[in-house]
Amino acid sequence: MASRKKKLQGLVAATITPMTEHGEINFSVIGQYVDYLVEEQGVKNIFVNGTTGEGLSLSVSERRQVAEEWMTKGRNKLDQVVIHVGALSLKESQELARHAAEIGADGIAVIAPFFLKPWNKVRAEELLDGIQEKIPTFQGLKFSDTDLLDFGQCVDQNRERQFAFLFGVDEQLLSALVMGATGAVGSTYNYLGKKTNQMLEAFERKDFSSALNHQFCIQRFINFVLKLGFGVSQTKAIMTLVSGIPMGPPRPPLQRASREFIDEAKARLESLDFLSSTDLKDGNLESCS
Repeated sequence: MASRKKKLQGLVAATITPMTEHGEINFSVIGQYVDYLVEEQGVKNIFVNGTTGEGLSLSVSERRQVAEEWMTKGRNKLDQVVIHVGALSLKESQELARHAAEIGADGIAVIAPFFLKPWNKVRAEELLDGIQEKIPTFQGLKFSDTDLLDFGQCVDQNRERQFAFLFGVDEQLLSALVMGATGAVGSTYNYLGKKTNQMLEAFERKDFSSALNHQFCIQRFINFVLKLGFGVSQTKAIMTLVSGIPMGPPRPPLQRASREFIDEAKARLESLDFLSSTDLKDGNLESCS
């Protein structure tokens, strides 16, 4: 991750790309989406055109348009906008990176080409060794594995560098905070941002019992939907339920979430009090039982 602003901290919502029923990008709701994240979820950092945003199902032109719209609608409302520029073609990544800089994005993130790729596996801690000599603007990483040994060594061996260590496994964030995570990037922060912020606040004031209760509450929902089958399509359906903003279907070859999934997820959201009000009051953990 490369950035030209202060270190990225706290929650970062991996944004969804709203679609019409015909599979075209629905730019008209992005302004409403920004307001929802800031006002209802307390999330002011976003990660655009990643997996959740179906970035690799969009054309380069569409990715540029989506990035521009988030920058325009988020101006003076969002703290940091990070644009994902990873692609199967390095030339496309370079083009998208230049465009992100031109429109004033606060940073870029990139996943390496993943179809034709080197045979050897490199651990994240090895990747970080000497990385600023190769990429002077490097500011941190999004770590989306459950290997806390590797993550812990990334933090431990780079304490002097002030990197942003952003964890990408939403249901295990509390464990990563203990290991030194400075923030998190995830899809659930679109609609569970307020609850997760309550966990962060409890952790900061060293109220670890409350932080654990908040994490368990989040896990109950994530564990439930994982058993039903959970991906981009289902994330779009849940975000529509919780926010009331139409996210539309995913791009093919993904299929829209089934009616059965939507009905079961809705019932679970209501039982946890996430749907009727995303603002779970302190001490109201009975709703998460």
